[in-house]
Amino acid sequence: MELFSSKPGDDGLPGRERGFAMAAVMTVTTMGVFDGSVVNIALPQIARSLNVSPAAAVWVSNGYLLSAAMTLAIFAALAARLGFRTLFALGLGLFTLSSLGCALSSSLAALTGMRLLQGIGGAATLSIAPAILRTVFPSRLLGRILGLNALLIAASTAIAPVLGGAMLSALSWQWLFVINVPLGAIAMALALRAIPGRSEAVNKPFDFVGAILSAVMLGGLILAASAFSQSDGQEVTSSTLTAAVAYGLVALIAGGMFIRCQRRAANPLLPLEIFRSARFSLAALTSLASFISQGMTFVALPFLFQSVYGYSAFASALLFLPWPAGIVLVAPHAGRLADRYSPAIISSVGLCIFACGLVLLALLPEHAQPWDVVARSLLCGIGFGCFQSPNNREMLSNVAREHSGYASGVLAIVRTFGQCLGTAFVGVILSATAQPALKNVIQQDLAVRLSLWAAAFATVMAIVFSISRLRDRAKQHKPV
Repeated sequence: MELFSSKPGDDGLPGRERGFAMAAVMTVTTMGVFDGSVVNIALPQIARSLNVSPAAAVWVSNGYLLSAAMTLAIFAALAARLGFRTLFALGLGLFTLSSLGCALSSSLAALTGMRLLQGIGGAATLSIAPAILRTVFPSRLLGRILGLNALLIAASTAIAPVLGGAMLSALSWQWLFVINVPLGAIAMALALRAIPGRSEAVNKPFDFVGAILSAVMLGGLILAASAFSQSDGQEVTSSTLTAAVAYGLVALIAGGMFIRCQRRAANPLLPLEIFRSARFSLAALTSLASFISQGMTFVALPFLFQSVYGYSAFASALLFLPWPAGIVLVAPHAGRLADRYSPAIISSVGLCIFACGLVLLALLPEHAQPWDVVARSLLCGIGFGCFQSPNNREMLSNVAREHSGYASGVLAIVRTFGQCLGTAFVGVILSATAQPALKNVIQQDLAVRLSLWAAAFATVMAIVFSISRLRDRAKQHKPV
């Protein structure tokens, strides 16, 4: 297999060691995706088991997201000081042990606390996973391995709800966390063997002020988004609006102070020089806009399938499967093409297909046939699969190799916040369309259509950012 064959002049690890490192990274990636998907499905059972309200149980999910988001930038900086292997192993160990703690929790407070720790461990591993793949594999294979990684995420996303639902029907919710323990042990053995350690000592002081400001900024954004996304289609109350505005202001102030601090710091948490590369910055903006779009669609479609069309939760899950299936079909080939041709062109084509799919979903008839829904969802998945791995390759390959950890952290941050902002936007639209004079089905149908059109608009913005890279490339190659 070409992924594990070596050629003269290859950077990275020898072929066999690549396989072990790839297995470690992809095992952890699968654990993270599976954990995030099945916990949401298990929330009703968790609420009943712990005798708490569904609203309180939501923090089992939000706590993980909050702690992960607040620490992404911190771990991207620590990677340069600790090395990939040490940071990955520490994060994996924390994630695995806190998974066991989740399974043993007998109260909501204990479970939420363990989920907070689990989010920190997950952030430590997932924030540097793409950077590890770049370090392990030669540059000529970077697009291909990122395509396989995208395939794995899509396949896990598709399988997780079905497998999780099957487990919950036969076992208690605690087993959803227990399964991480043996997988974590296997990944730890592989990681300690194959993932490279620190190549040279980095003894520069750590930017603690920048770390605190980044955590406050990212945490404030998550909390502001969560305040809107939990409205459940009800009108936004004054207290909810006040809380969201307060969190947003805190995030804005902390963000301004963070940027000022990074410009002045001798050893910044996040070197702003990586954004001097226009292609890197445009790829990051492209990723942010596309994940906003995907986040909106992932929240809107269940409302369309269940509340408007009247399908069951299981049937809705089946209708959703074509999206990740499209990514599985296309992502490896898109990654392979990105190693030979311009990733910006390939990702731009993918975004155009994605936008067409979203417009077709927004134009679904009132009584759509299942095959029609499947075809339009599949088109979205094909477009997103064509976009994702080439765009990730563009981000990682347009920074110096020693800054791979920072680039990987930025990639994780824009993905996380794109999805969170997309969820928040749907919450705002659901609240804005909640009118007493309208029937509930009509309200939700209107909200879904508006959300899908807004997602299509966000994708058009992503296309604009993506095409701008082509003009930037033309300028770079223009004869002087």
